[in-house]
Amino acid sequence: MVAYQRGDLEAFEQFYVALEPELRGFLRARCHDPQRVDDLLQETFLQLHRSRRGYLPGLPVRPWVYAIAKRVFLMHVRKVRRRESREMTELSMVPEPEVPAGADRLADRSELLSALRQVPPDGRRAFLLHHWRGLSFREIAARLGIAPGAAKLRSSRAGSRLRHLLRGDEGESGD
Repeated sequence: MVAYQRGDLEAFEQFYVALEPELRGFLRARCHDPQRVDDLLQETFLQLHRSRRGYLPGLPVRPWVYAIAKRVFLMHVRKVRRRESREMTELSMVPEPEVPAGADRLADRSELLSALRQVPPDGRRAFLLHHWRGLSFREIAARLGIAPGAAKLRSSRAGSRLRHLLRGDEGESGD
């Protein structure tokens, strides 16, 4: 670590090779999305690089490294929660639609919001971006960093889940 602090590139490579598998396992145990784990691992090493001068020689390296990895993961969790909270707040600001005659069997606003909260976040996000904001699946894919087919699939699954929840047949998993 001391050699890495001085800018020795080979020392960094050794540091990376020694710690990457452990850190990947540490992050995978907390975040089960392999692509997200890769992102968090990359962010962890970026933060380690930025903080390398703060490491005090003579102290154990692993606790310092794991503290940074944990902080990176917690920042990710907070970011996701803020985004979900913002989306639910935006959803609650949607004006009440005019209800056509004979629609008394449809769910009311509170039932809809409750059901939406039960839809997995990734699917809910794709569903709302498509059906509420009117984005195409190509636009949703670009915004979420996924393939257009994945955006369509997430939205479709969220819609199916929402229909089942609103019908009251929660045990169902598909249409």
